[in-house]
Amino acid sequence: MPYQMKNGNWKAQVRKNGKRRERTFETKKEAIAWESQLRLSEEGWEEKTGITCLLDWAEAYLDDCQERYVRKTYVEKRSAFKRLFKKIDPQMDVEKLTPAEVRPHLLGEKKTRSGYASNKDRKNLLAGWNWGIKFMNPPLPKESPFDIQKMPEERSPRYIPPEEDFWKAFEQAQGQDRVMLQALIYLACRRGELFRLKWEDVDFEKKRVRLWTRKRENGTFECEWLPMVKELFDGLSWWKNSCPVKSEFVFVCLDQKPFCIEYYGGPFKHRQHFIKRLCEKAGVKPFGFHSIRHLAASIIYGRGFSLSVIQDILRHKSPTTTNRYLKSLGVENAREALECLSVSSSNRENRENDLPKSIFGGH
Repeated sequence: MPYQMKNGNWKAQVRKNGKRRERTFETKKEAIAWESQLRLSEEGWEEKTGITCLLDWAEAYLDDCQERYVRKTYVEKRSAFKRLFKKIDPQMDVEKLTPAEVRPHLLGEKKTRSGYASNKDRKNLLAGWNWGIKFMNPPLPKESPFDIQKMPEERSPRYIPPEEDFWKAFEQAQGQDRVMLQALIYLACRRGELFRLKWEDVDFEKKRVRLWTRKRENGTFECEWLPMVKELFDGLSWWKNSCPVKSEFVFVCLDQKPFCIEYYGGPFKHRQHFIKRLCEKAGVKPFGFHSIRHLAASIIYGRGFSLSVIQDILRHKSPTTTNRYLKSLGVENAREALECLSVSSSNRENRENDLPKSIFGGH
């Protein structure tokens, strides 16, 4: 695929069986046409050079990612490479890329976007380089140019709605929407897990639900069972008998507006404004799908359950991840702990009488 160089011209390139040809054009249209013509030709190819350029590495890694990860993750990684190649020549030999070239690029991303965004690009590019060390032939140099210090971040905390606000929004929901909210709060599931849920994953006899997630290091789908509380059991039972569409998926698109009709009867992909509209009707501050997952964890923690139990419910591999979900509760718990260090209510009065009156403004 052609890419635009700093001087505004377009560089076309075609690779076949380890061989490569390149040519520069003034327009993208000319570059695409040349690539298409050359792919059909069997003559004029350069001999295999054995040199790995940055674009070779990027294409190999992204091809692998496309097979292993969900599209959202793949697009995130692909975008990181696109931004990198706007500042660094993709035809550069991998041996020549150093932290001295990488750091200005990441600093620029911090200034134009944010420290968090810059660090996310760093993470994806570093992961790609480590992949190249293990799986490319020849392997990439072991000293990764992306293994540099992270940028400082200023991240706003995720908004977690009060429990009463969730139920106010819930009261505005009807039909399938109401059951979806029940599943979100009673299973503490991710949006993708909810949209992938099939009727074969709902075990009414044993009152449990099977959730599939691909959020694992190797991108493999894994499933785990969670118990189904009575409210969710009743809601799913009703929906199974009431859904107007026969589908293997539990939740399906039923909107027949012009821009949705082609998706009618199929599983949801995004559904971005569903909860926002309910919040507006209820008159509460808008929140999203993942905020409900945080809220569920917060409620469970507030009921006194241990970190390990919450980790099981959220299906985290590491307790560190669960800790991040509960971080919003840390301040209040710290306040309670610090108040225990102050004069207790049982002997506060006695201790005050033993102290000099000047401390309390007396004479």
